[in-house]
Amino acid sequence: MRVVPLIQAGALLAWLLAPPAATPRQVAGTPAVLSGALFDTAETCMACHNGMVASSGEDVSIGVAWRPSMMANSSRDPYWQAGVRRETLDHPESAAAVEHECAACHMPMMRYEAHANRRTAQVFAHLGAGAMPSMQSRLAADGVSCTMCHQIANERLGTKESFTAGFVVDAQTPAGQRRVFGPFAVDDGRARIMRSASAFTPTESAHIQASETCASCHTLYTHALGAGGAVTGHLPEQVPYLEWRHSAYPNERSCQTCHMPVLDAPTPVTSVLGQPRAHFSRHEFRGGNFFMPLMLNRYRRETGVTAPPQELDAAARRAVGNLQEEAAALAIERADARDGRLAAVISIRNLAGHKLPTAYPSRRVWLHLIVRDRHDRVLFESGAMSPDGRIHGNDNDADAARHELHYDEITSGDQVQIYESIMTDRAGAVTTGLLSAVGYVKDNRILPRGFDKASAGEDVAVHGAAASDENFTGGGDRVRYTVDVSDGEGPFRIDAELCYQSIAYRWAKNLRRHDAHEPRRFVRYYDAMAAFSRAVLARATATTR
Repeated sequence: MRVVPLIQAGALLAWLLAPPAATPRQVAGTPAVLSGALFDTAETCMACHNGMVASSGEDVSIGVAWRPSMMANSSRDPYWQAGVRRETLDHPESAAAVEHECAACHMPMMRYEAHANRRTAQVFAHLGAGAMPSMQSRLAADGVSCTMCHQIANERLGTKESFTAGFVVDAQTPAGQRRVFGPFAVDDGRARIMRSASAFTPTESAHIQASETCASCHTLYTHALGAGGAVTGHLPEQVPYLEWRHSAYPNERSCQTCHMPVLDAPTPVTSVLGQPRAHFSRHEFRGGNFFMPLMLNRYRRETGVTAPPQELDAAARRAVGNLQEEAAALAIERADARDGRLAAVISIRNLAGHKLPTAYPSRRVWLHLIVRDRHDRVLFESGAMSPDGRIHGNDNDADAARHELHYDEITSGDQVQIYESIMTDRAGAVTTGLLSAVGYVKDNRILPRGFDKASAGEDVAVHGAAASDENFTGGGDRVRYTVDVSDGEGPFRIDAELCYQSIAYRWAKNLRRHDAHEPRRFVRYYDAMAAFSRAVLARATATTR
């Protein structure tokens, strides 16, 4: 099989900034691919892969599960759209290259076909009421869809070349003869039925259930752009696969194990002549982004979401449930008070197979702790969140140029333990601009079990004070609180919460200065919904004697 690799956008910056070719051209000796030849929308697959019922009576339809997910809505995501527009405004000379690169994982089918035809992929031409009525717009709207993931070939997966959407799709085999990969063997009769219905032939291949397949988009490097669009640096923007690979989990669990959990009982994977299959993976793509399904649901008419309201609501609830069951454990290991001072040690254990939080750097986890006396008076509080999404005491929320430090011990309410990554530009200034950032001044996201921070490579390294904190180790962190309780009367009650936001206050508010439709729209959404942006991952309570 001859293939066309999806080449890194940064390496082709000069070409990407040139006007797109008027007609498809040959790539690496391969015939040009016509639009619509490589992929199809999920509607084709749903005809047979909906109406699936488990032996328990539960609806486990693949299309129904996928439809409200962030995979299905990756291109409709108003935060992503606002972020892309921000980068084009920050780097206007590179706007075409920015859209081409940002489409790679959020509009992968449209982008792959455009790239195979030596054209730049246009993001905003395929969005909203102004979208061009074409198959390319349909593919763009379909986000990360069935014929995208299931056509990824078992070639160079897990290597550096495969990262940042460097997956390989067969771009030569004619339509009607193309293969889609799955974990099960399919007999000739059923294969003919699927080929007749979809023009794709099912092919058994174990790589579809390997973490390396997910890694091709979930290991993302961005490049900083300087004057004239020159590349001035690179950044590991999100690398959950590399975090996982440096942990204890590669020998225990894959990405799919947690994010696509299997059904206990054999289940037909199609409603048409389906055979019961053991270890069928749910296609819900469980993750931590509960906030965006809520936003898409509330503004469904503006965002063009197609999943019914009840499905988006269920997706948000599943995400919260996943966070509360699978993300972290919290404990108060010690709590005592004497001579007007209370001392407590809070222990956090990361239950995930990567850093907590992981992926896009807008995400943060923090400790909210309250101390009350016997009369229920609040004597101390650290980490309270305002209705507008700010964390009280967080330097970065108060001032975009600053950031909150990592703490081993907290002694005042204006200190907050926030687990996050803080990016900086070439001048060392704190930034939320992906194409301005070249490094991290802080990365104290909670490490997964088995993660050795001393031997971690630069792309997954700990940055800032956490690097030398002996209590910050693979698997978790311990934080000591020492606070004044002399104005209260014991015994004292300590309530601790571990909180999470997928879009932190500063990451939303920094968009406000960009005068364009997408940033303005998202900031309006965020202002209306910020009070619902927090989820509590874990709680613990203790009382001093």
